[in-house]
Amino acid sequence: MRKELGKWLMDIAKYITTAVILTSIFGDVEQKWIIYLGGILAVAFTLGWGLYLVKDKKEGE
Repeated sequence: MRKELGKWLMDIAKYITTAVILTSIFGDVEQKWIIYLGGILAVAFTLGWGLYLVKDKKEGE
């Protein structure tokens, strides 16, 4: 269950990255730094949490 949730969160990070890139290319937004900052924070959070959930824990750790 943990691994599936971790994989799902990593997929969400990919979707957010794609959305930020497409928004910056096609969107007519004056303050793009807000989109970049929000995207970077969201990707870092979801990717980090996903990787944490996916990693195998060995006995004795």
